[in-house]
Amino acid sequence: MNRRLFLNRGALAAATATLLPMVACQPTAEKAPGAAAAGTPDASGAAFALHEATVDDLQARMAKGTETARSLCEKYLARIKEVNEQGPMLRAVIETNPEALTIADALDKERKGGKVRGPLHGIPVLIKDNIDSGDQMMTTAGAMALSGHKAKQDAFIVQKLRAAGAVLLGKTNLSEWANFRSTHSVSGWSSRGRQSRNPYALDRSTSGSSSGSGAAVAANLCAMAIGTETDGSVVSPASCNGLVGLKPTVGLLSRSGIIPISSTQDTAGPMARTVRDAAILLGALQGPDPADPAKLPIPAPAPADYTTFLKTDALKGQRLGVEKAHLNGPPAVAALLKAAIAVLKAQGATIVEVDLLKQTNPLGEAEFDVLLYEFKDGVNKYLEAAGTAVKNLAEVIAFNTKNETEAMPFFKQEILVMAEKTDGLTSAKYRAAVQKTVSESRKALDGTLRGNQLAAIVGITTGPAWCIDWVNGDYSTGVDFSSPAAMAGYPHLTVPMGQVLGLPVGLSFVGPAYEEGRLLALGFAYEQASRKREAPKFLPTVQA
Repeated sequence: MNRRLFLNRGALAAATATLLPMVACQPTAEKAPGAAAAGTPDASGAAFALHEATVDDLQARMAKGTETARSLCEKYLARIKEVNEQGPMLRAVIETNPEALTIADALDKERKGGKVRGPLHGIPVLIKDNIDSGDQMMTTAGAMALSGHKAKQDAFIVQKLRAAGAVLLGKTNLSEWANFRSTHSVSGWSSRGRQSRNPYALDRSTSGSSSGSGAAVAANLCAMAIGTETDGSVVSPASCNGLVGLKPTVGLLSRSGIIPISSTQDTAGPMARTVRDAAILLGALQGPDPADPAKLPIPAPAPADYTTFLKTDALKGQRLGVEKAHLNGPPAVAALLKAAIAVLKAQGATIVEVDLLKQTNPLGEAEFDVLLYEFKDGVNKYLEAAGTAVKNLAEVIAFNTKNETEAMPFFKQEILVMAEKTDGLTSAKYRAAVQKTVSESRKALDGTLRGNQLAAIVGITTGPAWCIDWVNGDYSTGVDFSSPAAMAGYPHLTVPMGQVLGLPVGLSFVGPAYEEGRLLALGFAYEQASRKREAPKFLPTVQA
């Protein structure tokens, strides 16, 4: 969950947005990385053997015998050791998998025997620490209250990941409880994993809640990663970390075995450095799960291979809407959007201005109510089934209160308390809120898409990364585009669009339910024409 979405709906946030991204960050209380470690060739990754390597690159090396699954894992594990808890101290990875090399050896043996499971065979992947893995690693949502909890079995998507031949390299840090704990939270901070840092400027936020996944992929700590999103938690950290991120249609990927916020809006999603890699990962993860009845039933079997949609001329003849409010947003990011529109037009797309946010922004209060109700219900069910030390949300709150110094040093748990006070999913207030958010957001999106005969709607995913601030918490940088698709349960793709003073910003593509293939095609064509992904340099701060 991206708490700043609620800030962005306020007039004050919009009024100050042109200044906030550019100011220097103030020193923070927690130990910060040393400037000497940042910006060096080793830290930036220029000399790293797998620097910016794609899945195709890694498969080619394994096919030639110049690398193995084991050697890839060893290199990424060494890279994690180098920059995660020393040097720049990214704290993107919360735990590495002690079984990773054993898994890699088994996959190498399969390859030698002539068996290659598919494009992910032997590829090291990180997953977010709210996704169950039935192994020696913990699943904690970053919370001290769940420290020591080991899942009984893999989440459904982890089963799919293993079956595809990927190596589960470890788990990533996140905004604690997927950023659904406090109204003054700091994205990327958890009581178990501490503060994740943005590899583009170490005093800037990674955004959230898939903070560690974003920073890890950006900094080449893995080939790709899995995040989860309720509203903004895949696409926002992808945008702020210069990545491709896809929030699929709710129902395409199973949620079984994932610590929840909302049964209406939750989904996992791929985070990668290229559209092609995201498409490969999406194909491996999708599949029907009888244990997860989706709110949006799949009309037809999903594609097994989303890379078949990727064509460089996919923008030709397409009509795209552009969010009108973003054209008049903070000047630096609006300029990036206008430059992106020029690329889209040059590739043959027709652009139509639309007013989507004007229709969906008023739904924010109802959306928050939905999340409060569904969080309590979902977390209580998860904790009861998982057999954790804390059995329900009330016990989580009590644990945090008892251990306040360590569990809540910078911000408290106002959202947990609000959720605990809700009176169940049979409540008239809940039913009215979920009906309002789902029906009105879908009406707005469907009406805009169909009324203008659009293939997709584009906009600025989110503003540049803001300063890490443990005193005041996150603040708005004036623009976001995740809520319409999140509330509707529709797909949302972000692709690197450029940078503001070295801070990445993404271009969003939002479309109808189960049109991931179309969005990936549009994003791929834009990516190939623009080439805006730049590797981070681990700078101590923004440099003008």
